[in-house]
Amino acid sequence: MPDREAADQPDREAVDRIDRRPDILRRTEAFVRGEMEGEGSGHDWWHVDRVRRMALRLARAEGAEPYVTELAALLHDIADHKFHGGDETAGPRAARAWLERAGADGETIGRVCEIIAGLSYKGAGVPTPMHTAEGRVVQDSDRLDAIGAIGIARTFAYGGSRGRPLHDPDAVPEMHVSFDRYRASTAPTINHFHEKLLLLRDRMNTAGARRAAAERHRFMEEFLERFHSEWDGADLGPGSAGRAE
Repeated sequence: MPDREAADQPDREAVDRIDRRPDILRRTEAFVRGEMEGEGSGHDWWHVDRVRRMALRLARAEGAEPYVTELAALLHDIADHKFHGGDETAGPRAARAWLERAGADGETIGRVCEIIAGLSYKGAGVPTPMHTAEGRVVQDSDRLDAIGAIGIARTFAYGGSRGRPLHDPDAVPEMHVSFDRYRASTAPTINHFHEKLLLLRDRMNTAGARRAAAERHRFMEEFLERFHSEWDGADLGPGSAGRAE
């Protein structure tokens, strides 16, 4: 009998871990919402919520585990390097500290932190592969939220929060070859479209994300065409650009 009880112990522990998952998810959602609600740079709670919902939809199609997917989506921006002096280890550290406090098991913590550590775009010339189905769907969801109509709005919100000009025709976009050069950039907001956003369509991991990205990409191209037309006054008609009244 003692041997049977010992054999049953791992099974009971596994069941206990699964039973705790809904509570850990609820507490994580409340924690992240409290930390990020009202943030004004486009990296707010609603960004996290959109990424979470998209990631779970993609997870169903890709066979990714929902629990790890949802935790990683919820915590993916909890300590973004952009707001922590460029420290790309801040996010995984913050996620680990919270998950340990919430009572998540070590395997889950490791998987979530690995996703967060590799998630971010780091420059046009820097590969950012994700090695798990969960990582791929969270990365795709984060990148989908960076493009299209919402992506445009978030881009200008972020640029304004950092005091960046809308556009400078003399500032040539740079295809950053290292993460250090990418995170040191202070280029105008329009440059960000060429340095990152217009490149994301071809960096999606999953079929569902690629379909959505194609339409969002087209919308950004239309926006940029209209932006530059208005910037140059071309929409006023032939011969009227630059004419003062």
